Amino acid sequence: MRTRLVTVLLALITAFLVIPGAAATADEEGGESLHGQIVQPDDRDQGVEGIEITVFQEGDEIVAAATDPDGMWEAELPGPGTYRVVVDQESIPDDFAVRETPMLSNGEAEVEVESGDRRPFIVLLDVAGASSGAEAEQSESPSPDDEATEGDDEGSSAEDESVEVEGVSGGFGERFVQLTAAGLLFGLVIAVSAIGLSLIFGTTQVINFSHGDMVTFGAMMALLFSSGAAGMGNSLLAIFAGLGVAVLLGAFMEGRLGRTVLVALQWVSVMAGIALATVLGVFFPDLGWKVPLWAAAGIAVVMGAVLGGSLERYLWRPLRKRNVALIQMFIVSIGLALVLRHVILVMFGANRSRYAGFQVQELVHIGPISMPPRDLVIMGVAVVVLVLVACLLQFTRIGKAMRAVSDNRDLAESSGIDVDRVTLYVWLLGGGLASLGGVLFGLNQVVDYEMGFRLLLLMFAAVILGGLGTAYGAMVGGISVGLVAMLSTLWFPTQLMQAWALALMILMLLVRPQGLLGQRERVG
Repeated sequence: MRTRLVTVLLALITAFLVIPGAAATADEEGGESLHGQIVQPDDRDQGVEGIEITVFQEGDEIVAAATDPDGMWEAELPGPGTYRVVVDQESIPDDFAVRETPMLSNGEAEVEVESGDRRPFIVLLDVAGASSGAEAEQSESPSPDDEATEGDDEGSSAEDESVEVEGVSGGFGERFVQLTAAGLLFGLVIAVSAIGLSLIFGTTQVINFSHGDMVTFGAMMALLFSSGAAGMGNSLLAIFAGLGVAVLLGAFMEGRLGRTVLVALQWVSVMAGIALATVLGVFFPDLGWKVPLWAAAGIAVVMGAVLGGSLERYLWRPLRKRNVALIQMFIVSIGLALVLRHVILVMFGANRSRYAGFQVQELVHIGPISMPPRDLVIMGVAVVVLVLVACLLQFTRIGKAMRAVSDNRDLAESSGIDVDRVTLYVWLLGGGLASLGGVLFGLNQVVDYEMGFRLLLLMFAAVILGGLGTAYGAMVGGISVGLVAMLSTLWFPTQLMQAWALALMILMLLVRPQGLLGQRERVG
């Protein structure tokens, strides 16, 4: 246990040293900007193309932008300051008109942009010819869309902290309830993402520092296929199809086929995937297609599982067979994280994106709690997934084998359990859950190449708080970390929200080093 704690603390110290530098680099490269999405009032999945937005500062035109076919636009700014944003009324189709809101009047608004702020700016449309009475009512009483706009503006200043909270206002009691709901949402996302990290540690004793970048991978794949996969998306599918077949051959045919035959079949599968990817990329670069986000999320989860299984089969298992020390494997995981992160950066760029159709939503009011429908969907999906994982671990044969290997690898192997196969299943499950966590996190926040890296430290905190190597502990720890992080903003600046979550982890190490559910007889 002491060795485990020292190793985990080493990982956390490394993260503390690396993350601030990476974040500073991202801020220096990114700069300030305004961005948004303009959608049709009667169909929020359909963007409005060609609307022109001009940004002025002290009377001088700074930059002009226009919406793309999805209604997305972005204006890079020269630096922090106060800007006047003007929506060109003549560029708006005759069927629509700009909605008057407390922030936007006559198509103009004053916006304060802070250093490093990539701020969302929401423009809402109404159907042209709406009655003046309705307009007067909207101006007197802000609509749910206006509340969502205000929430986005409040959350934009905390965007670098990876967390935005919509519609948090009012007295202490209202804010407490609202932040509790936001903390539960954030905690559920952390829990889904951290289960794989905990199970992988329990079965292999490896601290997978690249787990955060597997979260990013899932979010990016969902963004790619939901926005229209062309060229690169098709090639990636072909490559991962080949890898997936190779991993499945190793999982189910090892011991049934000769080693030479099995390796040959795996190589054929991988090379066939690469060849198909090359053909698609060279001869059909514009062959694109687009699926709904739920289908794109499913594709991302499968690709994440294949990524996890491939890493186990072709990287971690050979290292274990060579008896590589845990500290060396930890360093390998850091290198793998850097490789994955920079490959994603090269392929997708450093821009922050949102899933189309989910940027602007009316708030749903449930008593004192207000949140957009997407957050309710995120919470529902996360709860269902956590219940399914618990049932898998508790009632299925493979789940019981995972728990046995996590509890005592040598004893499980001596009992006849195929430890290597169970470990492969753990990596498949962990990779899939990491990708799903990335999709949920990106749906609630923004998608960029460092999103999983920023979440990694909180996942470590959740795993240690709940109990090393226990899936149930990761669930409890994730929810606890999310609640502490959000509720701390009642008294302290949002910049310290992660610090208080980590302080809770340190306190747990001092009081109960094994974590909340880390017992001799583990249940997860």
